[in-house]
Amino acid sequence: METRTAMRREREEESSSMSSSVKVSSHRHKKTFASSDEEVPYSDVVPVIPVDVMSAKEILQMENLPRHRTWEILRETQAADEGYHRDKWTMFGNEAEKLEAGVMRSQRLLRTRVDKTALRKEAQKKASEHLEYLERLSQKVPDFSVPLRPHTVWEGMTVQLACVVQGCPPPQVTWYKDGVALRKPEMPWNYGLQQAFGLNYLEIRRCSPDDAGVYKAVAKSPLGEAMTFATLLVNPYKGATAGSDDSRTRASQQASFASAFPPTWVKEGDSLTLHCSFTAPLLPFQQDVTWFRDGTPLLQSDAVDTKTTNGAASMTLRTVYKEHEGVYTVRLKTWDGILESSAYVYVEDASATAVGAPASPLLVQVSDIHKDYVFLTWQPPSADGTSPIEGYYVERCDLSQGQWVRCNEHPHKACRYPLFGLKEGASYQFRVRAVNQAGVGRPSKATEPVLTEDPLQHARTMVVQVHGGRTVVITQGDLEGQVRIPLAPTNVHACELSDTYVVLSWTEPEPRGKEPLTFYVERSQEGKSGWEMASRDAVVNSPRFPVFDLLEGTRYHFRVRAVNKYGVSEPSEPSGPICLGKPQSAPAAPSSILAFRDTDSSVSLQWQEPKDKEGVLGYYLYCREKGQEDWKVINNKPISDPRFTVHGLQTRKEYVFRIKSVSQAGKSDYSDESPPILVKAAICVPSAPSAIALLMCTGSEMVLGWRRPRQDGGTPMRGYYLDEREAGTDAWREVNVKAIKERRATVSNLSSGLWYQFRVFAANMVGVGEPSEPSEAFLCEEWTMPEPGCPFDLEVREVKDHSLVLLWAAPLYEGRGPVTGYSLEISRGERSDEWTAVNDEPVTDTHHKVSGLQAGQIYRLRVSAVNEAGAGAPSLPSEPIVALTSPDSPNIEAGVDDDGFIYLAFACDHVVDGNEGLWAKNYSQPIDGARAQADNKDGRSVLTFSDPSEQDLGLYTVEMSDEPSLSSSYLLTAEDLERLKELSQQVQNPLIALKSGWHVEVSETGGARLWLHTESLSDDAELRLVFNDKEISSTPGRRINFDKAGGLVEVLIDRMTHEDEGTYTAQLRDGRARNQFTLVLVDHEFRELLALANAKRRDCERKSGPYFEELLSWDVNEDCQVTIKCKVTNASKDTTLKWSKDGVALPQADYDPPSGVGALTIPQIEKQQAGSYKAVVSDARGEDVSTLALQHEEYDKLLQQLSKQCGLSAGPLRVQSTAEGFRLYCCLTYYISALKTSWDFKGKRMEPQSRIRMGNNERMVWMDIFNPTENDKGKYTLEMFDGGETHCRHLDLSGQAFADALLEQQRLKQEAVIEKNRAKVTKGLPDVVAIMEGKSLCLTCFIEGDPTPDVFWLRNEREIAGEDQFFITRERGCSTITINDVRTENSGKYTVLVRNRCGSESVEVTVSVYKRGEAPPADAVEMGL
Repeated sequence: METRTAMRREREEESSSMSSSVKVSSHRHKKTFASSDEEVPYSDVVPVIPVDVMSAKEILQMENLPRHRTWEILRETQAADEGYHRDKWTMFGNEAEKLEAGVMRSQRLLRTRVDKTALRKEAQKKASEHLEYLERLSQKVPDFSVPLRPHTVWEGMTVQLACVVQGCPPPQVTWYKDGVALRKPEMPWNYGLQQAFGLNYLEIRRCSPDDAGVYKAVAKSPLGEAMTFATLLVNPYKGATAGSDDSRTRASQQASFASAFPPTWVKEGDSLTLHCSFTAPLLPFQQDVTWFRDGTPLLQSDAVDTKTTNGAASMTLRTVYKEHEGVYTVRLKTWDGILESSAYVYVEDASATAVGAPASPLLVQVSDIHKDYVFLTWQPPSADGTSPIEGYYVERCDLSQGQWVRCNEHPHKACRYPLFGLKEGASYQFRVRAVNQAGVGRPSKATEPVLTEDPLQHARTMVVQVHGGRTVVITQGDLEGQVRIPLAPTNVHACELSDTYVVLSWTEPEPRGKEPLTFYVERSQEGKSGWEMASRDAVVNSPRFPVFDLLEGTRYHFRVRAVNKYGVSEPSEPSGPICLGKPQSAPAAPSSILAFRDTDSSVSLQWQEPKDKEGVLGYYLYCREKGQEDWKVINNKPISDPRFTVHGLQTRKEYVFRIKSVSQAGKSDYSDESPPILVKAAICVPSAPSAIALLMCTGSEMVLGWRRPRQDGGTPMRGYYLDEREAGTDAWREVNVKAIKERRATVSNLSSGLWYQFRVFAANMVGVGEPSEPSEAFLCEEWTMPEPGCPFDLEVREVKDHSLVLLWAAPLYEGRGPVTGYSLEISRGERSDEWTAVNDEPVTDTHHKVSGLQAGQIYRLRVSAVNEAGAGAPSLPSEPIVALTSPDSPNIEAGVDDDGFIYLAFACDHVVDGNEGLWAKNYSQPIDGARAQADNKDGRSVLTFSDPSEQDLGLYTVEMSDEPSLSSSYLLTAEDLERLKELSQQVQNPLIALKSGWHVEVSETGGARLWLHTESLSDDAELRLVFNDKEISSTPGRRINFDKAGGLVEVLIDRMTHEDEGTYTAQLRDGRARNQFTLVLVDHEFRELLALANAKRRDCERKSGPYFEELLSWDVNEDCQVTIKCKVTNASKDTTLKWSKDGVALPQADYDPPSGVGALTIPQIEKQQAGSYKAVVSDARGEDVSTLALQHEEYDKLLQQLSKQCGLSAGPLRVQSTAEGFRLYCCLTYYISALKTSWDFKGKRMEPQSRIRMGNNERMVWMDIFNPTENDKGKYTLEMFDGGETHCRHLDLSGQAFADALLEQQRLKQEAVIEKNRAKVTKGLPDVVAIMEGKSLCLTCFIEGDPTPDVFWLRNEREIAGEDQFFITRERGCSTITINDVRTENSGKYTVLVRNRCGSESVEVTVSVYKRGEAPPADAVEMGL
């Protein structure tokens, strides 16, 4: 490397020397040119001559070298050449300078043209932008400056509907008739459309009634649309007025809200639909019904479906989440403006994933989106579950994979989380789950899909429009040129601090180049010089990086390096000191909760917000009923305002409220509880009275009546105020200054013959309400008609599904004669004029029950008074009534109180706060205070009778003072009165109730207990016990116990005797209540009780020492063994158990002292085992005896049980082949004769024959079939009868089974024949023979076989030939070998071998020869002659 550097420097020096030697004579400086876009410098560059003249010249100019003549010649030549070359170079330099000047001139022209083109384009661009700006300024939303106006024309006339529309760009106008578009090909012949300069005409020639309708012009442009409409009336007759309001009203009636949606509750995950209906079909301009949530429009989408018809509108959320909780509003356009209807929608938590798990978080939001990093925030749920929330799990879903993956291993406490390590260019959704000790809760609503990308990518890209509509995309990297190793990042700082992490942010280097950048993050603790990698194995693709593993209280410095494919940049400047933030504390709780009455089902809350509101997102509300422990979550979405109206509460219930503040650090503690508040409508001024009627007129006075207000404002009415005016005037005059209590007033000082109008105000403690609508004009003229006047003050009570009760007041004017009755009429619907008579005959009372109604239908009623002259004018109709039973209207109940008084009770939650029940008899007669008293308390209105009799029979009614619609009636009949009097008698003279009568029990010690059980008695209760007509008391042998609280009476007798026989009577008294109970204990019942007591006493005495807990009993086990056993208890170490049978001791019996079990096992039962068995257990404390008579029936029972067990132990029926035939057999554990057996063949009983033999032994039952044939094929059955049951075993001996058995039998038969004729040694030879040396030995054996077998003798497995010493004889049936003069060498193994064609057999004998004087072997047979 150093060599190459030195050579490069030498070449540069030579080049500079050569450049200086060939400088031209001209010294003009070269000019540089630059365009307005960029400055390009031009350097002084001269041509490089490829001839090294510098070295030759230098050599020639050296003075100290010795010179030769040749050098002089060479020098002269060099001087001449130098002059020549100088001239040549001067000429070349001048030409080059001219050429360079020309090139520079061309460049200058070219740059000028380029600059002009750029300036022209820039000017064109600015001009275009200015034109666009002016165009945008001139743009205007379509608007009708002159709208359509209504017209009324005669039939056959021509009419022009005209309007002027303005807008930029010019809008397109479309005409509609009754909502149907008018298009030229489809329009009627007499319609014509014209449009010019914003003026639009619709001409209709020769109008007919069919042309009447609503015409609409709609102007549309890209900026929006506008509409105008008008009504056209075509009159076939004269007299109509064009454009009047009445005409427009007749043509189309404006719609308004008829019903709207109430506060609604929906469960998370379900769908929600809100409805509203309209009073009339929507007009064209009302078709655009809009929906809002918390002021934000709800537009049609996949999640929201809005529908609008002429009569109703609806909005549906297909899936509801907590984020959808809030105030929903529907808006409707009207002539006068906008109508709105709003209600709050509550979203309840869905079912928890585990019992006690928290609810789902909400409002998960994604921010700071980069290529591999996002930042999440959310809000905590309102319900923690059974334990506080410990943290949250964050989950992500890559939409290309469709799986949810948990991002954090441990729960994260705060409601904000940096998420790192995402894939660039991927679409993600995120959700959060809360965690507590019970488990993981439900997930939150998933976020909208988020694309991970570089947020600055758009700023680095520019799109340029070129000719032909093409575009050129230029990136910042294209302009920056080729950047190799990147520069260092800048501005490293912390953009997010938490107590668990720090998020670092920095600025990417500029220029950054085309190559993708990644980053290394390094850190160093403050005060240390070393740096360590903070990102480690993580690949950081964006200028965001979260650091989690920092030490608390330690300050760090961070720096970042940029990396591309060419290398790593220098580190950035270190950041300032960074450390973990302080843990975020939960917000403070609100305070000063105030609750106010709102409606019958809602309460308004207000509270004081915490002083430090920083970070507070809203508030969660909770409530519970007073006296209960369970708190209910009110809202699942935080409320930002410190006030809220809570809906869905129960009327007349008291509630307590508390609140939590919410922030991303969590939730505060609960606030202090609010004071209890009763849910009831807030008091206000009453509504306006209605239905003002003229009841009578004298010529100078008028008597008026009116209907009570629909709403009394929550407080009793204090009176009414009346105004009057003459018809046709505007000035009202007060009639009364002091309030009128009744709904009837007399107006005096009127002028006869004038028409008057009236209005009425209602007043309560709050104030005076709105006035009623003015009455119709009444003529002040004296009434002289013979018919009576109209009834008034119609009121409806006891509304049910199919009936109601109508009340009214009698008319003040009776006419010619007194009123003899009333006729009722009914009308269905709110405005129907069709009336139907209710009663065929006039009713005499001023009340009537109307039946036969249809549930849910709306009705109105009116009443006419009748006298001898006929029926008078009907009353004003009642208010519309829906025939529907109200759930808040209970019935009257009749009963008897604790003191025995008969009462009628009306239980109603409205009996509070001065609202009381008003009782009457037959709806109008007041209650006689001497006979009954009304009381209102504890949510009930009670009418209590002092001494009821027949005078009190009749119909009783009650109504609430502030809400008369809550009413009921009860008909007290003679039967009811008789029943209630009997119940009253029982209450006034009560009997002590008996729960359980006399019982008799005998204790284990032989004592008797007599007891009975009554209801609980007071401490003042008394007991008197009578035995055989004499009162008895407690004695040592007979104790009497009396548990008053438990109602228990018992008599304890330690030892029963005949003196205890008789009658026992317990007489009880507790205040007014009393009763007596008798037990008869005589004759047979007493004798049985006495015997039982004595037996138990003896048994108790027996158990003072060792005794038998279980007496002797027998049992048969699975092995068919009989076991006689017993069990002893209360034993000691000295206790013994002795067995005997018929007086003979049985020492073989077993006894296990720890368990106390004694057992005697009989392996096989036989007749001699029958007898009387006895076991005696004894020690120093005493003895006990147990006997078992195993005889007669008991023995037969044992045999039967044993037979059954033997039968159950029987194995399957098998076949065995023998030489004689077949043997069918069945194996048992063992066989006894009590088990009766029989054999069946093909369903028929088999008997013993010459070919068939049956038998049994201890372990088997069998049957032999000799010489079997084909006739013996079939199914065989063995039946074993144990005396109670039959046990069967079957064998199908046919087919292959029979063939195999027969083949085996033939083989065995042949082997038996062979065995019979085979050669064999039957007897004669011992195993070992001893003989003294010198004697003779004779061995003889007997032989059988057919044919006669051959006999061979062998010694030590070698045949003995005939010799002098050995003599062998062979006779029929035997063979003998004689050994003469036996010597020691004759000892050995001798074998006799017999053989014929049927087989062979050999028998061995050992011969031991001993010398004289020696003892023969002990196990040998001594022989010798």
